[in-house]
Amino acid sequence: MSEPNATTGLILNEPLLWERGKKGRRGFSMPAGDVPRNPLPAELTGDGPDFPDLAEIEVVRHYTRLSTWNFGVDTGLYPLGSCTMKYNPKINEKLAGLRGFAAAHPLLPSALSQGALRLMFDLERFLAEITGLDAVTLQPAAGAHGELTGMLIVHAYHRSRGKQRTKILIPDTAHGTNPASAALCGYAPVPVPSGPDGVILPETVEALMDTDTAGIMITNPNTLGLFEANIREIARIVHDRGGLVYGDGANMNAVLGIVRPGEIGVDILHLNLHKTFSTPHGGGGPGAGPVAVRTDLARFLPVPRVVEKNGMYELCEDHPESVGRMMAFHGHFGILLRAYAYILSMGPDGLKAASRLAVLNANYVREKLKDVLHAAYDGPCMHECVFSDQNQKESGITTLEMAKRLIDYGYHPPTIYFPLVVHGAIMIEPTETETKEDLDQFIEAFRSVIRETTENPGALKDAPTRCKVKRLDETAAARTPCLAG
Repeated sequence: MSEPNATTGLILNEPLLWERGKKGRRGFSMPAGDVPRNPLPAELTGDGPDFPDLAEIEVVRHYTRLSTWNFGVDTGLYPLGSCTMKYNPKINEKLAGLRGFAAAHPLLPSALSQGALRLMFDLERFLAEITGLDAVTLQPAAGAHGELTGMLIVHAYHRSRGKQRTKILIPDTAHGTNPASAALCGYAPVPVPSGPDGVILPETVEALMDTDTAGIMITNPNTLGLFEANIREIARIVHDRGGLVYGDGANMNAVLGIVRPGEIGVDILHLNLHKTFSTPHGGGGPGAGPVAVRTDLARFLPVPRVVEKNGMYELCEDHPESVGRMMAFHGHFGILLRAYAYILSMGPDGLKAASRLAVLNANYVREKLKDVLHAAYDGPCMHECVFSDQNQKESGITTLEMAKRLIDYGYHPPTIYFPLVVHGAIMIEPTETETKEDLDQFIEAFRSVIRETTENPGALKDAPTRCKVKRLDETAAARTPCLAG
């Protein structure tokens, strides 16, 4: 690679605000008060922590310097697999900041919240159309919360039929939160091994599915970036034995407008709006994990639900079989608004094009790297491709070391060591918004790293060397984290 995507430069250190502040400094001049001063009680002003006194320039420089330490999707390619770190159109951010939405109080009566309620009502209809299912709740706060909601619906369904079940099938290519969500609802997770081609085989499900099994949680496309081609037959087997099919829709970015899960046997599906529908992903939230269900399961959805009566929108609690409320008020409304704007701006053709380009980009990366990295499975992938470090065994270089070296070339590393079914896994998801030129530069950087595994392995053992923080002791960081800065 002739010129890397990174260079060294001035990296400023930055102390904590408490170390910068001096008593008496202020960054804002308060207007003169027109009411008597009323000091806080002594018990609130004792020996506890105090906020630092700072000038405006200190605050601005502090956060500006911290921002230069960060890498995000606005900085460059963010190839994390199974995460869909896609570019977020800024128009969606602007619309989410409109005062009528951003300043609306959730306790306003329905008569004064018609815009927000109409938006929620319409978004539910959009998501139902996209998924091929019939009813939607917007309450869940993120993907795992959507899984929990879905499992509560499964539990309520079997309870309504007079016989509760105790087990749930979890493929080894499912997302890691699936078994935890099932266990929280009292189900024992039963692992389902994938077949030699990386997808679930119907005969495997048939051998495990019995009348004590509530159903299956299946991620499609799965965490190997492969479409579960046997999904219809698997759904038939589960349904014949009285179970339900739960779809983990975290990877829907690969199939928008191409596959509607409700039409291929899925009964319950969660979506990650903070992945598939452009809203910010990362930094701990917020997220949104709406759940879509088929008609006969709608009675179990969380309350309150938005309904339309005589041209007005209102919140309805009259659903006696509901699993209850999953979140205070109505979910992360700002994230819902961003997704609503994204869907409207893209339209059906735009959403389908986004998925087709996501799949094209992932397969392009796969084809350009498969001669130097071991491809975990043969054949085309969906929105993400999975490699391993098998080809680097002789040089003694591991997946972790290649990922660290990529940082020196100016790239955030891809997902590593996941999915667990691939030893030394390297998972890359370029998303639909990356140009061919940017992908080519990333590919060349990765190929340069791979050349170094034999020509200059020491460079990988010490990487990264260009960052403010060099190679960390990750074990110590996990066991004794330093949270002070």
